[in-house]
Amino acid sequence: MILSDKDIKKYIKEGKIRIKPVPNFKEQLGPCSLDLHLGNIFKTFKPSQYPYLDLKRSIKFEDLMEEVKIKDDAPFILQPKEFILAITKEEFTLADDLMARLDGRSSLGRLGLVVHSTAARFDPGWQGKATMELSNLGIMPVILYVGMRVCALTFETLSSPCETSYLKKKGQKYGKQTFPKASQITQEFKK
Repeated sequence: MILSDKDIKKYIKEGKIRIKPVPNFKEQLGPCSLDLHLGNIFKTFKPSQYPYLDLKRSIKFEDLMEEVKIKDDAPFILQPKEFILAITKEEFTLADDLMARLDGRSSLGRLGLVVHSTAARFDPGWQGKATMELSNLGIMPVILYVGMRVCALTFETLSSPCETSYLKKKGQKYGKQTFPKASQITQEFKK
């Protein structure tokens, strides 16, 4: 079941959802979602000697990316056809009987901005800042600002608490992140 605005506030008050900094409900709370803000750390692909990305090749995708950190309220220009990773300003933690989904805001989608390409689910027990996969599908650059509302989380209850939460899962790759992490998929081919 998806939580309503009333239940989102209740779950935050009870500590089943923890969010830092504390949300401004008047600005961020929708009927069944909570808006999150764009953080100030981005990862962009830098020019590479590799003509393609080979998922089985023993390469660290972090080495193919450059971290860009900008000041609060500063602009970040996302060029047409560009793909970057970005982080939310907020860090959140979910209880073991709760999951969340991240969606882009419709107002940004109507400009050609894809806020999250895939993997929008946050498993029970998740803790950290959300990495977003931003793309500009439009023909004009889009200027994004640190601190702007960029995405929304919806929360769903599980039928019962999970047996193994995300952070306790062996091999979890993205928990407790405070910056956008590049793909860790090559770890799956080392098995």
